[in-house]
Amino acid sequence: MSGQVGAVKQWVATPAATLADAYAVCEAITRHHSKSFFLATTFLPPEKRRAIRALYAFCRWSDDIVDVPENDIGYSLEGWASHAQGDPLTTPLDPVLMAWNDTRRRYELDPALIDDLLAGVRMDLSIKRYATFDELWTYCYRVASTVGLLSMQIIGYEAGAIPYAIKMGVALQLTNILRDVGEDARRGRIYLPLDELARFDLRERDILLGVMDDRYCRLMQFQVERTHRLYEEGWQGIALLNRDGRYAVAAACAIYRGILPVLERNGYDNHTRRAFVPTSQKLMMLPGIWWDTVKSKE
Repeated sequence: MSGQVGAVKQWVATPAATLADAYAVCEAITRHHSKSFFLATTFLPPEKRRAIRALYAFCRWSDDIVDVPENDIGYSLEGWASHAQGDPLTTPLDPVLMAWNDTRRRYELDPALIDDLLAGVRMDLSIKRYATFDELWTYCYRVASTVGLLSMQIIGYEAGAIPYAIKMGVALQLTNILRDVGEDARRGRIYLPLDELARFDLRERDILLGVMDDRYCRLMQFQVERTHRLYEEGWQGIALLNRDGRYAVAAACAIYRGILPVLERNGYDNHTRRAFVPTSQKLMMLPGIWWDTVKSKE
């Protein structure tokens, strides 16, 4: 964590001199925090690539204000949110805000989606349990589906793509939740719906203590299978994206989906092991992903 904090302070310590500098900081943040997303976005045209990475950096900093307060990027969530929707000409010389507000203006990003995204981040300040999957769906929509919908406004899309993007966003966030059960439990958070814990004869205390018995494995199997279904349903929407963005989105989604079989091979141990897709495997996946995007338009 100390290395991450040092990197954050390095990125925000000096105001960006130019807009190009600001976008370069967003690129560095993306490369540092998500090698999978950084790899996938290399397949976008340069202008869309830098805009998507500015969106990623904005989302990352918004999350870190709540989840990693020791990073101290210099804003409260409310202060950050006010600048995120403010006049780009009066944006503070914070590099992420500079690049984000330029992207927001350039692509005319929907303010309602930005509000929903920040509302989802705000939920982590006060909500640590979700009673049902419907409640969790709302959270996943706000923190993940909105990001997909904003990305579509940068990439371009055809009519009918939105419902698929919403499902794909929920699938991606569920993958994140399933990977990080142990990490979230150590923060006192349980994202797994409580009624589904009860269905498998588990209690909140079992999750917080890291119990990984047969009940837990059956719960995880149920969660993984549902998440795979959402990926399958959301995948159909990739064919409705602008041609120059399909491969990048498909790569991002398929590589992240690859976390699920790793979690299964780890025996659903998401308390002491972190599931991830090795770089060599990501690279081997790329030709197949490309072929899938070709077939999706036939």
